Amino acid sequence: MSELRAALGAGAVLSGSEIGAKHRSDMSMTGTELPRALIRPRNTEEVAAALRICNAHGASVVPQGGLTGLAGGANARAGDIALSLDLLNGVEELDAEAGTLTVLAGTPLERAQAAAAEAGFLLPLDLGSRGTAQVGGNLSTNAGGNRVIRYGMARAQVLGLEAVLADGTILTNLNKMLKNNAGFDLKQLFIGSEGTLGIITRIVFRLRPLPQSTNSAFCALPSFAAVLDLLRRAERDLGGAAAFEAMWPDFYRFVSAHPMTKSQPLSPDHPFYVLIEQQGLDAAGDAARFEAFLGEALEAETLVDAVIAQNEKEAQSFWRVREGYALDTLKDIVNFDVSLPIGRIGAFAETCRARLEAKWPGGHFFFYGHIGDSNLHITTCVEYRPSEGMHDVDELIYATVRDFNGSVSAEHGIGTLKKDYLGYSRSPEEIEIMRRIKGALDPKGILNPGKVI
Repeated sequence: MSELRAALGAGAVLSGSEIGAKHRSDMSMTGTELPRALIRPRNTEEVAAALRICNAHGASVVPQGGLTGLAGGANARAGDIALSLDLLNGVEELDAEAGTLTVLAGTPLERAQAAAAEAGFLLPLDLGSRGTAQVGGNLSTNAGGNRVIRYGMARAQVLGLEAVLADGTILTNLNKMLKNNAGFDLKQLFIGSEGTLGIITRIVFRLRPLPQSTNSAFCALPSFAAVLDLLRRAERDLGGAAAFEAMWPDFYRFVSAHPMTKSQPLSPDHPFYVLIEQQGLDAAGDAARFEAFLGEALEAETLVDAVIAQNEKEAQSFWRVREGYALDTLKDIVNFDVSLPIGRIGAFAETCRARLEAKWPGGHFFFYGHIGDSNLHITTCVEYRPSEGMHDVDELIYATVRDFNGSVSAEHGIGTLKKDYLGYSRSPEEIEIMRRIKGALDPKGILNPGKVI
């Protein structure tokens, strides 16, 4: 600790009761121990100095951002040193000509979005935890969120970045160009690797034009096949949706009837529901095109009912249903965030529900998700028998994901909670290559040990 304090200053290295309880765990609440120490570097050079010292002594380092993850990826053990990016915070440059935003990794996503919007641009990456989640953490887990169907995952929003390797080497490539094929695209090593290969310190985001109009509709559909038909119609007639959120009827009934939601856009007796949002640059033309799109879907019986938001307040009431915060009022819930081939999501949900109900009769099982980007959310609420627990639910659901050739992680990464199931979605050869890359960049294994692989 003395070397770290000498390099960073006593105020940047905390221990014991100086470390806040929040540094025990991410939002999974599975971390139970305070780290051995907490480092709070103020710039890239201090991150590098800290890692050089820790690497020389073989001290394990766990990067921590906004701690909004749900896979245990930022949880530190009692012997680990946590490295918080809270002070590495700020917007460094907005280049209007290049359409880029350069920010420090500890910047909350919402602050980066606001900086882009003030200059007339959109930073498409968007999550419900935008006020707390930090952009470095968003990249380390390759976050997705609500707009993936239109703009892609976090890695699709990044042109350049800076990262610090385990030995303190600073790797800087703050590229602003869309086309740059000069050798390997090294930034992709760090995006999605959950801090196991290096610590991201700066990011160059690609910006898009700020939408001038948003049109939202809450729709009822007769089948999952109709959900897929509506998605394809949106791609063809609207040039793609900005958001496409599907809900199975049990989810809609519970959430829309709950007092905390205060919104029930449609009757609760339909087989499926979709919240669809369109954004564009021509307010009048976009609204007319959106209404015509819905009208044609109704005539084709793809839709059986639909209501268009007349203002921002009504659109937000639609989103309150989809956000499903009422589910948090249930006891012993477990949330899953998985991916499936789009055409198989309906069959997967039927199979998964049947298996869950057979094992836990009387349990509550809710299915909902982005769908257009392959992402399905599952919330379970069951009463376990003796010797059963959360891992029994994990095993059942992830085994079903494996049966359908899906991914056990659509968001939040692998962390510790999904590590046992990585082989359900990745081949032994792929995992071996991951190990080789880890060994090459972090030979002493100090960065986020015990995570992912």
